[in-house]
Amino acid sequence: MFTGIVEETGTVADATETEDGRRLTIRADRVLGDVAHGASIAVSGVCLTVEAFDDETFEVFLAEETVEKTYLGDVTVGDVVNLERAMPADGRFDGHIVQGHVDAVATVTNVDSTGGEDWFFEFALPDEYADYVVAKGSITLDGISLTVADLRETDDGPRVTVAIVPTTYDVTTLSEKAVGDPVHLEVDVVGKYVASLLSGYRD
Repeated sequence: MFTGIVEETGTVADATETEDGRRLTIRADRVLGDVAHGASIAVSGVCLTVEAFDDETFEVFLAEETVEKTYLGDVTVGDVVNLERAMPADGRFDGHIVQGHVDAVATVTNVDSTGGEDWFFEFALPDEYADYVVAKGSITLDGISLTVADLRETDDGPRVTVAIVPTTYDVTTLSEKAVGDPVHLEVDVVGKYVASLLSGYRD
C-alpha cells in the first residue's frame, strides 16, 4: 500500500522491449535507501516490483497488462517519473489509501496559475469512473494523493480539477505536464467498496 506522497522523481535510464512486456531501469536516490529485491515501488502511481538494483538505479518489469493499461509502455530514456516506496506498517499516513493499481489513463485538459504560486490542473475523467470521484474527496493522479477541488459535467464528459500547492508542483512531474498529456488515474478504493456493497440494492 502507498499513501500518494511522492518521495522524489526518478529518470528513466533504460527501456527495453521483451517478448512478455517491457523492462525499465530507473535512476533514483532516496527510494534506494533501503531497497531490496522484491520491494514495491510506485512509479508514477503504478505499483511495480524491484527485480534488480545498484547504488544508482533499480529495474522493474512491466507485464503486458501493465503496458496496455498505463502509459509506461511509451516512456523513453530521459523521461521523469514520480517515485514512492510502499508504506511501512509503522509509517506516518500523510495521504490516503493508494493501491498502485491504475484504473485508467486520464488526460490533462487545462492548466492555470492562480497568479501566485498555486496551480489548478483539470483532467478529463473516463465516464465509467466519474461516479467514484466526489468533491473534496481523494484522487490519485500519477501516484500523487490529491483533493478534488471541483467536479463538473461538460459536453465532452466529466472533468475534475485539483489545486496544486508549490511543494507538490516542484517535487513531482506535474510541473512538466501540459494540456493533452496523460496521467495515471486511481480512484479512491473506499468509493469502490461502497459502490460494490450497494450494487445489489440498485435497480
